[in-house]
Amino acid sequence: MKVLVTGVGGQLGYDVMNELYRRGHSGVGTDVVTKAELRCFNERSAAAKAPYRQLDITDKESVDTVLAEEKPDAVLHAAAWTAVDAAEEEINREKVFSVNVTGTENIAKACQRIGCKMTYLSTDYVFNGKGELPWAPDCREYQPLSVYGETKLLGEKAVAQTLDRYFIVRIAWVFGVNGNNFVKTMLRLSETHDSLRVVNDQIGTPTYTADLARLLVDMLETEKYGYYHATNEGGYLSWYEFACEIFRQAGKSVTVTPVSTEEYGVSKANRPLNSRLDKEKIARAGFDRLPDWKDALQRYLSAIGVR
Repeated sequence: MKVLVTGVGGQLGYDVMNELYRRGHSGVGTDVVTKAELRCFNERSAAAKAPYRQLDITDKESVDTVLAEEKPDAVLHAAAWTAVDAAEEEINREKVFSVNVTGTENIAKACQRIGCKMTYLSTDYVFNGKGELPWAPDCREYQPLSVYGETKLLGEKAVAQTLDRYFIVRIAWVFGVNGNNFVKTMLRLSETHDSLRVVNDQIGTPTYTADLARLLVDMLETEKYGYYHATNEGGYLSWYEFACEIFRQAGKSVTVTPVSTEEYGVSKANRPLNSRLDKEKIARAGFDRLPDWKDALQRYLSAIGVR
């Protein structure tokens, strides 16, 4: 199977390329910059050694050309604007819509033209975060609270309205080797702070991209299309609890104080308090669940040289 991966310079795209290589599939990486400009790119990895095409997904002609030339069996669309707070700034909004909506629509229509399947990565931010019940993958009670959530939802709709053969996979609280994330932020702050305030009323589950990549490739090897939710197992927790476990496993002496989102302040974007995602559909479809998040964190810390 030949898979074209967008956003290969990010956390997830990078791990997907490595997983494709491990399975014996052919991966073609793409991103908006040249290969030489990619940051945090481990040159020993399969992702770095695989074929690479510079691609601006907002450029329809370029998208059509690259997909027509590569003729992939599937496209895994991981490229996105993910700077949630920056998306709220008026100066950025046009760009956010261009990347997350127009770019996704360009990819979906190009997939339709060449007859290939598509995976689109979405987010818990498409929901309003009310209540305490987990959101089901086929729930249509959308009410995004932010520009980021709104644009990711419009991206979902572009895929579903264009294609029949698609996977829309919502994820949350992502951390991976190739890029910045909450775990790295906590570790960096632990070098300069003895105490930190972390919100305890936003509830969800972390997602390790190395584990997620395995599931996504599993999906692409099937025809079990539809909407899915995917995070690591191990129950639901707050960012405060996640931070405490990060410091415990990393052997860091940091006092963590739980605060409400309102008390914490700062953020420009409204964030959902309830990011619980119902993942039962993964098992019902016959896919393996992701491992426990504490186990995932342990493997991740080892991978980045902390343990």
